[in-house]
Amino acid sequence: MARGKPLMLQEPDADRITSLQRRIGAKSKVDVVRQALSLLERRVARADRDRRWARAVSLAANESRRVNAEFQSGSLLHTDG
Repeated sequence: MARGKPLMLQEPDADRITSLQRRIGAKSKVDVVRQALSLLERRVARADRDRRWARAVSLAANESRRVNAEFQSGSLLHTDG
């Protein structure tokens, strides 16, 4: 069976992993690290998605303002012409 790579931890970090292992009922410390990595990956993916949405909204808002201004300048509702 292939073995993974060793991970060198500071003592306080190892203690935190052990504490979390007991609290979440994980079978091993590796399970704790895997769960933590999964949570972090989801958080990063969400942050990436939020940034993409914010950029898309910004681009769409700019275009929408331009189109609205263009529409209003040629609108038949204006009586000042």
